[in-house]
Amino acid sequence: MEENRLSSQTEFKIKERAIRRFRLSDSFIDQYKEKEVPWGPLGYITYKRTYARRRSEFDSAAVGTEEWHETCRRVIEGMFTMQKKHVVSLGTPWDDGRAQRTAKEAYDRLFNLKWTPPGRGLWMMGTKFIEERTGAALFNCAFRSTKDLDTKGGYIFGWIMDALMVGIGVGFDTKGAGTVKIQKPQWSEAVFTIPDSREGWVDSVNVLLDGYLRGSVVPRFDYDSIREEGAPINGFGGTSSGAGPLIQLHTDLIELYNSRIGEEITSVDIVDTENLIGKCVVAGNVRRSAALAMGEFDDKEYLSMKNDEKKLYSHRWGSNNSFHAVVGMDYEWHAQQSQRNGEPGYIWLDNARTLGRTKDGYRDDDLKVAGFNPCVEQQLESAELCCLVETFPAKHEDYEDFKKTLKIAYLYGKTVTLTNTHWAETNAIMLKNRRIGLSQSGVVQAFNKFGRREVLNWCDQGYEYVKHLDGQYSDWLCVPKSVRTTSIKPSGTVSLLNGSTPGVHFPESEYYIRRIRFSSQSELLEPLRKAGYKVEEDAYSPNTFCVEFPVKEPHFKKGKKNVSMWEQLEIAAQYQHYWADNSVSITVTFNEQEGPQIKDALQLYETKLKAVSFLKYEETGYKQAPYEPITREQYESAIKKIKPLTRVETLAGGAGTKFCTNDSCEIDFAKNEEK
Repeated sequence: MEENRLSSQTEFKIKERAIRRFRLSDSFIDQYKEKEVPWGPLGYITYKRTYARRRSEFDSAAVGTEEWHETCRRVIEGMFTMQKKHVVSLGTPWDDGRAQRTAKEAYDRLFNLKWTPPGRGLWMMGTKFIEERTGAALFNCAFRSTKDLDTKGGYIFGWIMDALMVGIGVGFDTKGAGTVKIQKPQWSEAVFTIPDSREGWVDSVNVLLDGYLRGSVVPRFDYDSIREEGAPINGFGGTSSGAGPLIQLHTDLIELYNSRIGEEITSVDIVDTENLIGKCVVAGNVRRSAALAMGEFDDKEYLSMKNDEKKLYSHRWGSNNSFHAVVGMDYEWHAQQSQRNGEPGYIWLDNARTLGRTKDGYRDDDLKVAGFNPCVEQQLESAELCCLVETFPAKHEDYEDFKKTLKIAYLYGKTVTLTNTHWAETNAIMLKNRRIGLSQSGVVQAFNKFGRREVLNWCDQGYEYVKHLDGQYSDWLCVPKSVRTTSIKPSGTVSLLNGSTPGVHFPESEYYIRRIRFSSQSELLEPLRKAGYKVEEDAYSPNTFCVEFPVKEPHFKKGKKNVSMWEQLEIAAQYQHYWADNSVSITVTFNEQEGPQIKDALQLYETKLKAVSFLKYEETGYKQAPYEPITREQYESAIKKIKPLTRVETLAGGAGTKFCTNDSCEIDFAKNEEK
């Protein structure tokens, strides 16, 4: 039976020419079928739970879900097909032999987990959804300003909802506050039968909000065409939630805006609107994702939104809230808030607009930056998307080895910029900027393995090498150079694959228990039990089980409990200096004694960073905490009982991924997508 991939007979018609999809040979792939994958302690089960697609998507006669060698094939063939399609459409040379050599190197380094696409790429690259519908689902994150709310109305929120529903995390601002007076809609008996599609849900929200923001006609909504709860979704994957979450969203928006008729829209209204949309997307079974609100530093009503506990638990959990910080401002009030609840986050937007790496000084080539993605590693124009790529320096032997990986990672990111989304305004920005974000995870592990000075030297040399690659490949692809190329993302499930620490963050401890939650219906639970892992019912969530994974941290020197706030800030600043021309995502953990020093820290680092957030380090005492430090003896006792899983056959595909995860940037979007 054919390996899991789109048929090699699939053709794209380009200018009356037909080209075959790029494919790696079966004989090449056969070398990897039984080869050992360098998984981390949670790697294989995380992969099967999150990224392995159903084989039947590619071959109707196939059963089960992908194994890693098949996912690597899908990703690499999808990546090089995208390149080939672009090059041939321009009528410029395509050297298949050279592409094969590069693709094999890319495959091998991906298989050995020296680099990975973002979770979005592992999940979506090489699928029919991308090649036939929209490339938007390959992008991690986006930013959307509300400053045009007075002219674009409900479309602004519809765009955000649309992006969330294809799994893109969205940052947004509150600049639309005060620009629109909320009106009474013209209610009509005309019927709008909502189509059973992502577009149908989004259009219904556009129409409803336009009634309040423009005073336009709002029809009666008919939900009968939306498929019932539990029905499969063939395009994006997952199962339908039914119409319930959309009905609830319409009800919530009507209640919110009816109470505000005749008044100007406020920053709080804007954030509440997005949060209610996010709540619908969560309940509506879309992917896991997140949102970031960015308000003004002196908007105390906005900055205090989450103090309303009832609304926080209702919907205001739906975004991490930050503000536009200004160098030289008084941080006293904001620092006190950070000590209490970890918000707000700090974004120095002027630094983002005028700096790449801080080492390189002033730059004026990104002055249209309007905000950030939810984990603040990518500065973005309004309606711009970003594609991040993960590299793992600690998984390499030396700089020359890492340099080879940088080439592949760069090429993946640049290739994704060749695809179009279904938003014309977004395409116009992407065609111009070609922004990508080559990131690193396991940074602390690399420090401990090679030494800090050596790793920072890799960063400096590697950045110059990426600039060289960008000039070379941009010329070949006949596209502009990327306005920015490097970042530090907080990572998430991707870093679990090979056991890397996320981004520049420290590990929990040398030995710890990592708990992962599974639906009670998960086909992975029984194999985990048989392998010796501790599986028990979740103490807080019904129909959920908690599985314990014992972890030993490689190259360990210190963990979160013992690292100072100041050391974390300095690492972020050094990476902003030597590596990231976008931004470094960092959630700085602090202890009780360091809390009063946050104001001083902000004053010292306000010119060295583009964004930062703070979170108090506490041992919660909760049952089944995600992380629990243990002793060496406890680890060795637990690991003796476990037989590592290397193959599990399941019928249910992976659930998709969080686009970013760190201590504060995490919202679970539960299930569905393209209805």
